[in-house]
Amino acid sequence: MEIVRSVFYFLFAGLCELGGAYLIWLWLREGKAPWFALLGAIVLVAYGFMHTLQPANYGRIQAAYSGFFIALALLWGWQIDKVVPDKYDLIGAAIALVGVSVIMYWPRT
Repeated sequence: MEIVRSVFYFLFAGLCELGGAYLIWLWLREGKAPWFALLGAIVLVAYGFMHTLQPANYGRIQAAYSGFFIALALLWGWQIDKVVPDKYDLIGAAIALVGVSVIMYWPRT
């Protein structure tokens, strides 16, 4: 159950980081209203809090989160920007997720 909760926190953190940054992107690059930036900043603060819920030290969490972020960013690009990941994107994301699994969830002696 702890692994499921940890994966949920990583996914939620990724959505907060991607969503918050995207809202700021829309404000700066697409000329959206300033409240997009404010909402983006709030969502990015929520992202910062998500890591405190993980059952590991900060360095390990940040290293593992980077692997999750790779996969989530590709999914975001595919669904939001309509850029379909190619096979090398998918292979790279799979390798990153294997690394995440080893870093976060491999039994320690």
